Amino acid sequence: MALYLKKELDDDARIYVWEITETEEELMANTAVPENELEELSYTRSESRRKEKLATRALLNEIFPEKLYLGHHDNGKPYLQNTAMEISISHTSRFVAILLHPDEDLGIDIESLDRDFSAVEKKALSEDEIDDLDDRKKNLQLAIYWCAKEAIYKRMSVSDVDFAEQIEVERFNPRDEGEIEATFTHKDGTEMEFELSYEVFDNHVMVWVVG
Repeated sequence: MALYLKKELDDDARIYVWEITETEEELMANTAVPENELEELSYTRSESRRKEKLATRALLNEIFPEKLYLGHHDNGKPYLQNTAMEISISHTSRFVAILLHPDEDLGIDIESLDRDFSAVEKKALSEDEIDDLDDRKKNLQLAIYWCAKEAIYKRMSVSDVDFAEQIEVERFNPRDEGEIEATFTHKDGTEMEFELSYEVFDNHVMVWVVG
């Protein structure tokens, strides 16, 4: 069981990444899991999904010495039941990422670059974003677009968002790490601007937004 990465950000936010190297049995045997989460696990048919949930709990136990309970709003957004701290969670089959801040709204997304992101171009990008694609780095660029839009979607915590129409990511040159700008347009036409950060490691992309 291993904490893979910890990042202290300038704005009092923190990122923790756990590498899932354990079997489900090892995670269950070595992780203190609250009763409500055990009940939820019993209804989860997918083994990979159960491992992700157990690894999320293992990471929470690593971060917080006191016992914290994880809940979810009706829209699926996670929250910590006995602290005011804001939390966002994302996971792949290999990693769990948690972003925390004392009071700011936030969002994080992590994806494996083994995934084919070609569908993102059609369902989630605007015409301007499609025009900005570089064929030499297309899958990486699409992955960053997708993670950025997912991170903003989680931060906004609203339903029925059209990723292509309502979330516009400014042109960027994909590197190992960097910052990108994006705009979220509410259905009434009002706009909110965001600055996101991203990092590429071990064939994964991670993007986050705070504030």
